[in-house]
Amino acid sequence: MKSPSGTEASAGAAALRAYFVVLARYGAWATAKLCAHIDGLSEADYRRDAGLFFKSVHGTCNHLLVAEYMLWLPRFAEGVSHRMALNAEVESDRALLRERLLAAAARWQPLVESFADERFAGTLDYTTTAGVAQSLPFAATLGHVFNHATHHRGQITAAITAMGYPCPEIDLVWMLQADSKKGQR
Repeated sequence: MKSPSGTEASAGAAALRAYFVVLARYGAWATAKLCAHIDGLSEADYRRDAGLFFKSVHGTCNHLLVAEYMLWLPRFAEGVSHRMALNAEVESDRALLRERLLAAAARWQPLVESFADERFAGTLDYTTTAGVAQSLPFAATLGHVFNHATHHRGQITAAITAMGYPCPEIDLVWMLQADSKKGQR
């Protein structure tokens, strides 16, 4: 199999970056939509054990803040690997957790847009929360970050729906359809 030319590789990196920019934008959009639905939960429902891996809606939102924005974002943005438990409660106040999630979600798109083409074909070198050095494919690991957030937003959606609250429509295609109506891509 022939290696892609420099022009083909650059076009491939540009397409990959464009895809990850959409995922970053989607992450911020879906987080905002989900938070609007979470706002309607009673305090008891927000904090009760809903059978999620991180127990409650609060615990799962807190985990998203820890994993996506306190662990992965610094690894990609600064090459810094913090060591903290995935279930560490970093924000007990519901309103402040919401604010921090929304602010953090907005940081991914400009970061992805800033990556040089060659970065997508490279590796991400970091240290796990257990202190183990890792070197993983950069693009696939970035994909993991966005997939991970989608997974946990889905858990929260299922939990709040099971509690009898309205289900937020946060599939990626809903954002793309809204963009299409506004003439965006």
